[in-house]
Amino acid sequence: MSTVVDHPPAQARGQVSSLLLTAFVGGQPVNVRRHLDALRDFRRDEFGTSIARPSEGHVQAVNALLARLRQPLQRAVDDLEQASRRAGAAAATTEDLSELLRRKSLAHDWVRATERVWDFYFELFGQRQGAFGEWLFACDRIALDCYQYIFLRLGAYRSIPSPPPFAYMRTGFSPATYRRNIPLRRLGAQLNPFPLVQLPYHRLVNPWTMGAILHEVSHNLQNELQLERDIPRAIGQAVRATGAGPAVAAVWSRWNREIFGDLAGVLLGGEAFVASLMDVIGRAPEQALAYSPRGVHPTPYLRTFLSTELLRRMGFADTAAAYEQAWRRLYPTTTGTTLPVQVLRSWPACVRATVDAVCYTRYPGLGDKTLRQVIAFTPRHQRMIEEAGVRLARGVDPGVVPERFLIGAVRYALDRRLAEPDSLMRNFYTELSRR
Repeated sequence: MSTVVDHPPAQARGQVSSLLLTAFVGGQPVNVRRHLDALRDFRRDEFGTSIARPSEGHVQAVNALLARLRQPLQRAVDDLEQASRRAGAAAATTEDLSELLRRKSLAHDWVRATERVWDFYFELFGQRQGAFGEWLFACDRIALDCYQYIFLRLGAYRSIPSPPPFAYMRTGFSPATYRRNIPLRRLGAQLNPFPLVQLPYHRLVNPWTMGAILHEVSHNLQNELQLERDIPRAIGQAVRATGAGPAVAAVWSRWNREIFGDLAGVLLGGEAFVASLMDVIGRAPEQALAYSPRGVHPTPYLRTFLSTELLRRMGFADTAAAYEQAWRRLYPTTTGTTLPVQVLRSWPACVRATVDAVCYTRYPGLGDKTLRQVIAFTPRHQRMIEEAGVRLARGVDPGVVPERFLIGAVRYALDRRLAEPDSLMRNFYTELSRR
């Protein structure tokens, strides 16, 4: 038995098709304008009421970036609306419909570009509402302390950077930073409006390894203080002056950013920074002795000697010798290293020259001061750290020590087993969160 299917007459089908087309033409600008409206400014109060929420300055900076991105999107939506009116007219042509589709595609491209940025900062700010909000706020305070201390001690006035660095958590092995006003791939090459300090979860749960904050903040400071060209140039000149040759000088100059991060970290944090660094770079001999011809990180084996050389000059000769002895026990031979022969043979002199260039050379960006003059960590500061460590272990107020010193304090308490790691972690974040 056959089934008879009734098909609408051609005229009815044409009417339905016309209605569908009219709805399609009129609906495209509605959809995209609603996309535009949804990519609104952020409000600080939508990220909670705790101290961990983003500052007004951070929210304003992101909103200013979004406002710039919405301008071409607004124009694209306006153009799409005009194209929709032409395509919806009784006298619309095939070309009018094609132009509508082209305008729709262009508008959607701008939607995706803007939404990519909106999503990035929504996720970033949203982390402050979760269980780790106060931890990230604590990291903000340490970074801010570094900035405030250095800008107060420059030899000449510099415009005040704003907003300050902002910490966020991401899975992965290594911390990282993204400087102010550089294009980020995750933002579609838009300029990042403030420094970002990316910290892995495993570092946050082990705050005695958070010398990484001092290192990452120092990367930003190298640019904020306009040292990004002077430092590699000075390192290259100093290494060539040792007689090591231009090829070796080029290697050390290429390493300049990571060297600056390490040495500024030592100046900001003292002994504990070196211990934290060794935690990170102390890996299998094949890794610690490996050389990358294009790498920006110094071969790990050499990084500790750079830090101990500076530590010695800061008045910590015994501690520097102890760290070096421990490091040589871990790596008693350089057999198997892939370091170029010229670099391997000349590294002791190059280490001394590099520390001179970075820390004991006057720079215009520092107001004609040396980095060592700007960041004056001394043995008495170490004693402050140790006293604060004892207090942290007891769960009492560690006193008026700078935020950056609390990294060393919790490290001191852990190494001497003054309290359980979980207790030290809680006390560390509690103290930073109530400041």
